[in-house]
Amino acid sequence: MVQDCGTLTKNLLENAGKVICIELDTRMINILNDRFKFFDNFEVINEDVLKVDLIKLIKQNKTNSIKKAKIVANLPYYITTPIIMKLLEDKLDIESITVMIQKEVADRLVDVPGGKNSGSITYAINYYTKPEKIINVPNTSFIPAPEVNSSVIKLNVLNKPSVKVQDEQLLFKIIKMAFMQKRKTLLNALTNGQLATKEEIEKMITDLEFDLRIRGEKLSLEDFTKITNYISEKLTK
Repeated sequence: MVQDCGTLTKNLLENAGKVICIELDTRMINILNDRFKFFDNFEVINEDVLKVDLIKLIKQNKTNSIKKAKIVANLPYYITTPIIMKLLEDKLDIESITVMIQKEVADRLVDVPGGKNSGSITYAINYYTKPEKIINVPNTSFIPAPEVNSSVIKLNVLNKPSVKVQDEQLLFKIIKMAFMQKRKTLLNALTNGQLATKEEIEKMITDLEFDLRIRGEKLSLEDFTKITNYISEKLTK
């Protein structure tokens, strides 16, 4: 499945069992159909990828020879995060996601949780996948040259999440709270999020043997998992 179509699509068609191209720009549809009309493994869908039922689409195209889909795309930079999160949160039957995106965003996605470039999305990426950077692409590679540099990354989708958490939604809610208030300590961020009283949050942090002054950005995914499971077991009943 591919969002951006052209040279990339041609290479995929020559190597893949089937290529389903999702293209929003109606002006491109006739061009694509004409260019690839001699490929019997090509299909184009004129739609916004965020509105496509990808679960149904992948299921309909599974065969004995095509068992798992791979997502390959040049993503529109302004909606990179929503598209990637949709692909992951929908828990699609896919093997990997390979995309070219803005370099600064790529650095955040492939960083380790708690790393210098990490953000809340870093934890989600590492929860669902094993990320890797393939190559940096300087803006001089394009004509006309855009203002930003790009990177190609590959997200290898895990068969199951990298950590075992009792409440997945709560996990990401806690991480979001911690990163919405990065200058605040974890204690104050979670207290302001009204997950529990300040005294209860303070006891939790002490019980889990974290420094009361620690900030969320310093925690690993495993640390946030411990916090989530603690709150699920002791503070929400």
